Amino acid sequence: MAWIYLILAGIFEVIGVIGMNKVVQKKALSSFGILFGSFICSFSFLALAMKTLPMGLSYAVWTGIGTVGGTLVGMIFYKESKEWKRILFISFILIAVVGLKMTQ
Repeated sequence: MAWIYLILAGIFEVIGVIGMNKVVQKKALSSFGILFGSFICSFSFLALAMKTLPMGLSYAVWTGIGTVGGTLVGMIFYKESKEWKRILFISFILIAVVGLKMTQ
């Protein structure tokens, strides 16, 4: 169950990044709601995951999901660069997260 919590924490982290972008675009109450609500959920699920999983592993996986997810959202929805180097380094992050999971 801890891994499910950790994945949910990462997903809400990505939604929080989307919320940050929405706040930059339009400072509406709904944008702030997405931003703060998703980060509250993200930290809550991270805390639940860390009751079972080690802190270093949890934090590394959580930030990895957030980093990869935020980058992919930027590339897909906000027309950020899709240069092959970016994709290569995203794959390195994914490999590192999988490697950390294998050590658990």
